[in-house]
Amino acid sequence: MSSKPTHAPPMPTTFEKPPKLPSLTGMRFIAAALVFFFHTSLAKMLNPFEDGDFAHGYSLVLSKAGWLGVCFFFVLSGFVMTWSARPGEPLGGFYRRRLLKIFPNHVVTWAIAMVLFASTMPGISVWLPNLFLLHSWIPDLDTFVSVNQPSWSLCSELLFYLLFPLLATVVRRIPAARLWWWAGAVVAGLVVAQTAIYTLVPGTPHLAEWPLSEWQWWLSYNFPPLRLFEFALGMLMARILRTRQWIPVSPLLAAALTVAGYVAALFVPWQFGLNATTVVPLALLITSVAARDVSGRATGLSGRKMVWLGEISFGFYLTHFLVLLGIQQVLADRRFPTPAALLLVLGAFVLCQVAGWLLYVCVERPAMRRWGRPRRPRPRPVPLAVPKGHGAEPEPEPVG
Repeated sequence: MSSKPTHAPPMPTTFEKPPKLPSLTGMRFIAAALVFFFHTSLAKMLNPFEDGDFAHGYSLVLSKAGWLGVCFFFVLSGFVMTWSARPGEPLGGFYRRRLLKIFPNHVVTWAIAMVLFASTMPGISVWLPNLFLLHSWIPDLDTFVSVNQPSWSLCSELLFYLLFPLLATVVRRIPAARLWWWAGAVVAGLVVAQTAIYTLVPGTPHLAEWPLSEWQWWLSYNFPPLRLFEFALGMLMARILRTRQWIPVSPLLAAALTVAGYVAALFVPWQFGLNATTVVPLALLITSVAARDVSGRATGLSGRKMVWLGEISFGFYLTHFLVLLGIQQVLADRRFPTPAALLLVLGAFVLCQVAGWLLYVCVERPAMRRWGRPRRPRPRPVPLAVPKGHGAEPEPEPVG
């Protein structure tokens, strides 16, 4: 497969300090917003529209937004971790920073969920695996979507972090000219896995919400090892850009392909709309936007406000489900005219942003600043001056 080098400034194969990619931070906000609006379209979460036709159309338009946002995050994780990898970093430091990135926020939102919704919380066999981010490994619907439901994706992220040093070694050894072939193989692996689940795993009885069985749902969406395809694709795309194998796909074209993949997800068998139709456009979109940042060209996503929204997006993602559940309980499933319902959704969005900001400034950022920075070696003690003839040579004078 032939490819042309990007028009971005020449980049070495490795970086002492790789260029920053602020536009990708801004894109995180958009992906988190897609997950939020998807959840507002679910009747069990919010969907406050009394007009049945509008409520149905709202749900239809947003019916794949959550899956798209999660797929984006998994591809982005592989891309960013590969792009920003620190050569020679001790494994202890790497794992410490990665665990600090997810666990403080997760533990806090887990505790809030346990307190606010204690009356409906399941027993220790459910909430304990959730606390340690093991619940997505358990094929039981009441377990892998328990407590603070968006935390299921952190089980996959945790697996990505644990395997990254090994996967990075493999990806670094792939010849640059073969990277596109490997990316194609990873996408093919994802499609084959989804096809196998679709055809070989019993599809009945159907879940109440989705047209597939509980085992199909768990394997195709929640089981962490099968989300490695997206993460590995992100890793390969980062190396494609760093080794100047990137083809000149513009962000506008990649965005159009992403929209086309989203529309296709509405018509293919339901399970393939989770990630099979959108993973390639998303990988192209992420890489094309990163290439713009590297070349210093504007994207509209790297401004101060967008970067700030992207920085708090993880907190927003982990708190939005709790906020929506709280609003639903207060409203007691009431429905409203369309203008009032839209204002309610917008107000919920703002409230979730505030909650995400609070989690960021009170938990995530302090934890990373306190424990996430590389540890400096302790200075060696300066020996006391000893007169000549008493067993020590005099210390040399500092030069300069």
